[in-house]
Amino acid sequence: MDQNHFTTDTLRKKGAHLTFEERVIIQTRLRDKQSYRSIAREIGCCVNTVCNEVKRGKVLCYNGKVERYRAADGQSTYEAHRENCGRKCDAIAKGAFLDYVQKRLQEHHWSLDACFGRALVTGEFQRGEMVCTKTLYNYVTLGLLGKIKSIDLPLRVKRKNARKRVREHKKKFGRSIDERDPSVDERQDFGHWECDLVLGSRSKDEVLLTLVERKTRCSLIRKLPNKESASVIAAFRKLKDGMFRGCFSRVFLSITTDNGSEFSSLSELEKLSHTRIYYAHPYCSSDKGTNENHNGLFRRFLPKGKKIQDYPVEHISRVECWANTLPRKILGYKTPEECFREEMLAALTA
Repeated sequence: MDQNHFTTDTLRKKGAHLTFEERVIIQTRLRDKQSYRSIAREIGCCVNTVCNEVKRGKVLCYNGKVERYRAADGQSTYEAHRENCGRKCDAIAKGAFLDYVQKRLQEHHWSLDACFGRALVTGEFQRGEMVCTKTLYNYVTLGLLGKIKSIDLPLRVKRKNARKRVREHKKKFGRSIDERDPSVDERQDFGHWECDLVLGSRSKDEVLLTLVERKTRCSLIRKLPNKESASVIAAFRKLKDGMFRGCFSRVFLSITTDNGSEFSSLSELEKLSHTRIYYAHPYCSSDKGTNENHNGLFRRFLPKGKKIQDYPVEHISRVECWANTLPRKILGYKTPEECFREEMLAALTA
């Protein structure tokens, strides 16, 4: 039987685990027939801590006839528990899901959250077979997601806060966004679009006209010969008389764009349909943030500094298809294409 005697000279930190010296004090004071309360007062902990420690460290002595507390056994039990405490890494146990994520990232260029949400919604994996989005990002940082690194996640290395600036003396091409119905901001109604141009290496080269529907996040990309206002209005006329023939006014209730000179003639579209054109505040890209975000997605496949004419129409169509089939968390991990199809059917049958 242990006969060690220790005393503590320093005050015990509140909430700290018991040390071996404190366990020896418990053993010694129990041998001296002191109560749990007096032992707890001497150590500087609560009574329950002493009671629980005595239960963990009791052993049978004298051929199993007497049960007593031993500091050494209490310490060994504590150390064994400490080795098994804390969350364990699920990278091995959930390797099938991580393989699924890597495949979607490398082949389809999905985001980590899209991989998690889509797998859960479609039932490809049960929740217990998956790790959450935050854990996936942690695995990337720790290098546990194969060859995927932080540099492979576009938004992780480029996000920054931008200052919002409104110019007082501004040019006006038409109706200001201040006149737009506040209900448009709630994204409850289908048919409200945002519009912008994506330029190539030089402003005189071919450009891309990008449109995004605010509710469904469905996007359209059209190649234009230049950034002149005549080319922009011609593209909208083509949409009106082609893809959305007979239903343009029901699909395009409003269009919000910036104050660039290329959109100076866009207000003429109001004469051809019931569509309302709104112009954002100068230097306020947040007024059409959905479109700006999608332009960032398109830039993954159409990087800055490259000429737009170097990309064939088929490549542009594939980029558009990829964006419209990318599951979105904000859509309940449905794709914009699925949501747009549902809203179009509802709009045309109303």
